[in-house]
Amino acid sequence: MKLSKLFENFESYGVTDREISNIRYNSKEVKPGDVFVAIKGYITDGHEYIQDAKNRGAVIAVVEDRSSVAIDQVQVDNSRQTLAMMSDRYFDHPSKKLDLVGITATNGKTTTSFMVDAIYREAGYTTGIIGTVYTKYADVMVPSILTTPESYDLQEFLADMAAKGIEKVNMEVSSSGQELYRNYGIAFDIVTFNNFSREHIDQHGSFEAYLKYKSRLIKDAPATTVSVLNMDFEAIADLKSQTSSQVLAYSLEHLNEDCGIKNLDLSTGFGKYTFCVLRPVHTTKADLEPMAFDIELGSSGYASVMNSMAAIIVGLLEGIEPEVIQRALKKFTGVERRSEIIFNDHFKILDDHFANVRNIEVTLDTLKQMDYDNLHVLYAIRGSRGVHLNEETSEKMCEIFRQLNPVTFMATKSEETVSKKDVVTEEEEAVFKRVTNAHGFDVPIYRRLDEAIAAVLDRAEEGDIVLLAGCQGMDKGAGVVYKVLKDRYDVSTLAEKVKNRVC
Repeated sequence: MKLSKLFENFESYGVTDREISNIRYNSKEVKPGDVFVAIKGYITDGHEYIQDAKNRGAVIAVVEDRSSVAIDQVQVDNSRQTLAMMSDRYFDHPSKKLDLVGITATNGKTTTSFMVDAIYREAGYTTGIIGTVYTKYADVMVPSILTTPESYDLQEFLADMAAKGIEKVNMEVSSSGQELYRNYGIAFDIVTFNNFSREHIDQHGSFEAYLKYKSRLIKDAPATTVSVLNMDFEAIADLKSQTSSQVLAYSLEHLNEDCGIKNLDLSTGFGKYTFCVLRPVHTTKADLEPMAFDIELGSSGYASVMNSMAAIIVGLLEGIEPEVIQRALKKFTGVERRSEIIFNDHFKILDDHFANVRNIEVTLDTLKQMDYDNLHVLYAIRGSRGVHLNEETSEKMCEIFRQLNPVTFMATKSEETVSKKDVVTEEEEAVFKRVTNAHGFDVPIYRRLDEAIAAVLDRAEEGDIVLLAGCQGMDKGAGVVYKVLKDRYDVSTLAEKVKNRVC
C-alpha cells in the first residue's frame, strides 16, 4: 500500500511517497519496508526505539517528538490516534463490513458481552467476541492482555473476521481503550453503557477524567448508531442529550423509560423477571412495539439481571425473537467469578471477584434477596493495589455485613497462589484490620488460601451460603473447593467449572 493512502494531506508531511509493507508499533516486530509508529506508553516510550526500528528495516517513523535518528519522520499531535487511523485504512475499514456492538460499563462488560454472544449463537449466527477474557471467532482464540486490544491488533482481528464471514461481533470497550484511541474509527452499529461508578481513578488521574473517557463511546456515536443507555445512573442519563446517536433508554428501577422490568425474583440467587418494552421504539436497526415476556436466568446475581437487560435489548434490535433470547439466557450459566454459584448441593458457594465498591454493593444486594440460613464469608485481601482502595472496599463490605450479619467472616492473603504483583503488603493488611475492627468484626487472617477455604467450608451446614470474595487472591478458590469437597459430595458440576477455568 502507498504511504499516501494512509494519510490525508500527505504532501504536508514533507516525506517521499512509497510502498509500505506494514504498520508496526513494536520495534521488535518491524520488517523491511514497514512504518514504525512511536507511541508513548505508561512505562516505555516508543520514541526510544526508533533506531531499533530503523535497524530492522523501517523506512518511516511516525512520531510526536522529532528524533535525531536518520529516518524519514511524520510528526503528528497524537501517535496513538494516528496509529488507529492508519490501521483502519490499512485493513480497508473492516468494522464497516461487520455487524458490530460495543459494550462499556464500570462492571459487567464481560458478562454482557458473553450474554450477547450466547443470544447470537442461539439464533444461529456465526460470532466474534473481543474482550477481557479472549478474542474468539471461527478457528481463532487468543487470550487477552488488554480488554480492548491496541488499535492495529483490533483492526487486524476485525479484518480477519470479515474475511471469514463472521456475521455478528461484539466487543468490550474499556475506559483505557477509549483514552488511548484503541477503538478510534471503529464503526459500531450498537453501543451500550450499562452502569457507572467510581473506579480506575488512579489510572485516569481523576473521577472526572474517568467519566470523560468512559463517555466517549456514546458522545462520539454518529446518527447511524443506536445507543442503549441505563438511565438508573445519572452520569449515563446525562449522555442522552449529548449524543447524535439514536438513544434507547432502559431502567431496572422504574417503568417510565423505553424498556424496564417487573416481578423480579432473586430468592434462589438466579434472577427471574418480566422484561417489558413499554412504548414503541423506532431505530435504523429495528422497530420495537410494546411487549412483555418472562426471563429466567441461568447465571446468578443481581448483576446478571442488570447485564441481561442490555443483552436482551441488543438481541431485539438485531431482530432476534423473544423465544430465542429466553432460551439463550436460560442456557447461559455465567462468566467465571462474576457472582458465580459454583456449588449448589447441601449449601451454596457463591464466587465473586469483588473488584470495587459498586461490584461489592451489587453482589451483597443479591444476598439480601436470597433465601438461606447462615452466611459464611471468606475474603481475599486485594494485594498491591494500595491502602486507599483496600480501605474503601473494606468500609463498604463492613457496612453491608452489619446488615447481613455473617456468622463467619474470615480473610486470606493467599500467599501460595498470588503472583508477585498481587502480594498483600503490610500496610494493606493493616488497613483491613483497622477498618474491620472499627466495625466490630474480629476477622482472622489466614496466610494461605487452601487453609482458609478448608476452615470456612468446615463451618457450612445445610441451607447456608458460603461467599468466596476477592480478586486475584481468590482466583484459585474454585479449584481448592473442589479438592476439599470431592470426597464429601457430588462435585461433577464444579469439576467442569474447574476444568474450564481461565484464571
